[in-house]
Amino acid sequence: MERFDWDDLRFFLAVARSGRLTAAARRLGADHATVSRRITSLEEALKAKLFERRPQGYTLTAHGERLLAKAESMETEALAIQSDIGGADMALSGTVRIGAPDGFGTAFLAPRLAGFASAYPGLELQLIAMPRLLSLSKREADVAITLAPPKEGKVVARKLSDYRLGLYASADYLAGMPPVTKPEDLFAHRIIGYIDDLIFSPELDYLDEVAKGLRAHLQSSSVIAQKNAVVAGAGIGVIHHFMAEYEPRLVPVLPDTVQITRSFWLLVHADLKDVARVRAIVDFIVRETKASRGLLMGEPRPAAPRAAAE
Repeated sequence: MERFDWDDLRFFLAVARSGRLTAAARRLGADHATVSRRITSLEEALKAKLFERRPQGYTLTAHGERLLAKAESMETEALAIQSDIGGADMALSGTVRIGAPDGFGTAFLAPRLAGFASAYPGLELQLIAMPRLLSLSKREADVAITLAPPKEGKVVARKLSDYRLGLYASADYLAGMPPVTKPEDLFAHRIIGYIDDLIFSPELDYLDEVAKGLRAHLQSSSVIAQKNAVVAGAGIGVIHHFMAEYEPRLVPVLPDTVQITRSFWLLVHADLKDVARVRAIVDFIVRETKASRGLLMGEPRPAAPRAAAE
């Protein structure tokens, strides 16, 4: 162990999380050769092969998987020391990666990150807004927004908020099609929705809830793509109220009959919940979500006060 360099673990973690030397080098502010040399040095010191080197990237061996858990625990303790002894401001640097469904991440969270980024210029924020579940245990994200609480894993979860969805279409589409006065009328319309075998969470399977047996004719794995298709007049789709609120070309369909309610959950890996930079983004997301409850639930916006008569 005399040759063991603790600092090599930073390089190990960066490669383990990115799977590539170039990506790890970019994250660490080092060059490709330095990262490779530090990984080799660590393997020689531990007398164990930590990675399988393949053309498509680096994957952990069994020894590497064992080291990953211990290295992440050491990283967490180091960050806690930095936060507790060095001060919170000192700890608010580095990278925070947030995973979220594409609708919440793109339409709700992304526009609200400017203020947070200005308040913490030392942080690098990475927002992964895409229609898939991210693994906190594999450190694909530090914080994740999901549609259901986790069933297992070393994760701390809290409910963020309920939200509502409804049917929407464009005025041009509705003008040229039969009227919709009840859910059964939807079978005479073009429906826009998810690709059945790419639905990454059962909470996204809406159509049977709207009308039993209803199927989508135009399908996409992305709710953003679905919304854009609805706006363009391709058909009727289920859209989040918070996404439709600021899109004047969308018209509600059966708003009193079809009301779908789901929930957003916030997940953090248990080892990171007390790290200052993670705690800061969690507090921010919770605060922004709470302040926007009316928007998320599709409640009418309060009317602007009238100007006093002259």
